[in-house]
Amino acid sequence: MNENIQPLNPIAFSLGPIEVHWYGIIIGSGLALALFLAIREGNRRGLPKDIFADLMLWAIPIAIISARIYYVIFEWKYYVNHPAEIPQIWNGGIAIHGALIGSVITALVFAKKRGISFWKIVDIAAPSIILGQAIGRWGNFMNQEAHGGEVTRSFLENLHLPDFIINQMYINGAYYHPTFLYESVWDFAGFILLILLRRVNLRRGELFLSYVIWYSVGRYYIEGLRTDSLMLGSMRMAQMISLALIVGAAAILLYRRQKKLADAHYLDQANL
Repeated sequence: MNENIQPLNPIAFSLGPIEVHWYGIIIGSGLALALFLAIREGNRRGLPKDIFADLMLWAIPIAIISARIYYVIFEWKYYVNHPAEIPQIWNGGIAIHGALIGSVITALVFAKKRGISFWKIVDIAAPSIILGQAIGRWGNFMNQEAHGGEVTRSFLENLHLPDFIINQMYINGAYYHPTFLYESVWDFAGFILLILLRRVNLRRGELFLSYVIWYSVGRYYIEGLRTDSLMLGSMRMAQMISLALIVGAAAILLYRRQKKLADAHYLDQANL
């Protein structure tokens, strides 16, 4: 039976010589939905209507570039011999931590230039970011990448997964952990949590820091199952960065409270 399993076609359609990949469509859809939700919430929180549209004009390309650079750096042994493949992100190979680094730096500079609170911007964007990540992981699914170690078909069936997911996890004669799915579910749960935390009216910055902690906890454990981790010696980079982000975000949260740097709250309309 296994010999007849065929992977889903990663190419959605072709326009002459141009092949449009599902990976790009899914990532783009996640970004579009994230932007829509951020703009809507930004309007509700009193930000100028063009803030997030203008920010994304810079943040999206910078995030994609930084995500690819991050990935290529840690896979340099391969790309030094295949330089023509460096820009081919449609074949996979971008690192979310690289994207986050680029996005946060961009938001810091943008907020300073516009005279708007960085923390207010990232608080509003946090649920959108993690929802975009939840959707984007399905691009990995279409490319049969970002999976975990080998498992049996019965293991996957016991998770009550639909056949199209189980069959897509059949790669080169073996079944693998659908870690893309684990992270997508974790991220979607994080999206729900952040939406609920908005109603709690946390202090400014704490919604974003909650996102950082939530995502990093899940990423740390899920990364331990993956077979394609970017490595620094014998250590998984994503796990190292996740631990650093958990500790760093918690420390920043406590420091800002102790120093009374977080007196404004999420639902406050004033003090842009």
